[in-house]
Amino acid sequence: MVFVWFLLAAVVTVYAAMKLSSYADVISTKTAMGGLLVGTLLLAGATSLPEVTTSLSAVLIGNNDIAIGNVLGSNLFNVFILACFDLYYRKRKLFLQASNDHLYTAGLGLLLTLLVMAALILRLDFTILGIGLDSLLIAIIYVVGIVVIGRISKSNQTVEAVESHEPIDKTASNFTMTVRHAVIGFIIAAIVIMGAGTVLSIMGDQIAVITGLGSSFIGSFLVAATTSLPEAVSVFVALRLKNINLAMGSILGSNIFNMLILAGSDVIYREGAIIASVSDSHLLTAVGVTILSVIAIWAVLMKKATSSLKYMLPSILIVIVYFTTSYLIFINS
Repeated sequence: MVFVWFLLAAVVTVYAAMKLSSYADVISTKTAMGGLLVGTLLLAGATSLPEVTTSLSAVLIGNNDIAIGNVLGSNLFNVFILACFDLYYRKRKLFLQASNDHLYTAGLGLLLTLLVMAALILRLDFTILGIGLDSLLIAIIYVVGIVVIGRISKSNQTVEAVESHEPIDKTASNFTMTVRHAVIGFIIAAIVIMGAGTVLSIMGDQIAVITGLGSSFIGSFLVAATTSLPEAVSVFVALRLKNINLAMGSILGSNIFNMLILAGSDVIYREGAIIASVSDSHLLTAVGVTILSVIAIWAVLMKKATSSLKYMLPSILIVIVYFTTSYLIFINS
């Protein structure tokens, strides 16, 4: 029954994410926010709700490895998702069509991941008001980074709308949907995703015990991949709706939001700094996320890909690094 409940929660999560992306597309096309901001802030935050409930629930049941592994593993899986869709839609060359403003989001995600790597290496169990110093630093940099990205995106919004957003299909059902309907639907879908995430975390903890694979591997691979299903579905739907910036913003925005979840987990954990209490194997995941983030930034910067093979190279490297990292996590867990 543990596996049955886990599967049911995953199915509910996927369905809710499909609706979530459709509502986000309406908000991005019918309001002043645009695809990049809606993807980076709204859709990324909503699709990361399973990570929120999973990590916080894991801390409450005393399994910090699932809490941290879920966050880092989700970031690893998210970039892998982006690479897979880029290879699938290789003729459209997604990275080349995306706004350069995504570089700021990717850069912020890389900086936050490097901070987590440093915390995992140094293991400084120093807290302020019961919260680890490393987590406080992550939260502060996240807030500052989001403010800066928001200002930059708004200043470039008009240019991006003209250059990169494809024509809207006026026959589509999304075009006839009102903004009010989209906002209400978005909130309901987000609540459903949050509930499903709680079930995933509890079942994931029990699967770790039953299989004997270890919480660090289950958190970094199984639970992380499942809680990243909303990101995968949201990217697929956004690409089907020809909203590339919404798709890219959803993935990169989720990766930086997940770092805030890590800091939030430290607030719940009251026995010291949470990063200092987890397995060393999480360092492998953090290194993997760092490498994938660097490759993703390179892909966006590579604007002069003369051949399909040269363009596909970053995504191919991402896939290889993802499976290599997953294997190393497995044998070290």
